[in-house]
Amino acid sequence: YDVVSYFSGEAQVGSATHSTKLNDVTYYFTSKEHLAAFEAAPTKYLPQFDGYCAWGVGAKESKFPINPETFDIVDGKLYLFYNGPFEGKTLNTLLPWNSETSVLLDAAHENWEKIEKI
Repeated sequence: YDVVSYFSGEAQVGSATHSTKLNDVTYYFTSKEHLAAFEAAPTKYLPQFDGYCAWGVGAKESKFPINPETFDIVDGKLYLFYNGPFEGKTLNTLLPWNSETSVLLDAAHENWEKIEKI
């Protein structure tokens, strides 16, 4: 997904036509303008917690996979979330995140220092 597109409020699939590599990760963009914006300020657009589920990091001290279409922008930073099947039901971790954003955000940043290298 195009990490710049999230900041316009919509998760969009990028293209290999407009791509770049940073720290051994390939990023895809929807346009050359998005690619240029990313190259000018990559840290502005990178998802927090290396793209792991922000709720998982904050609430469970764990690295959960994400659904790239489930996200939040808080204080100009991109946070991604799990949204999919879990124990026979659907779990959308953005919902509990939204009900306790400030508490979970603080916990996630504290917990990330513990689990980042795991």
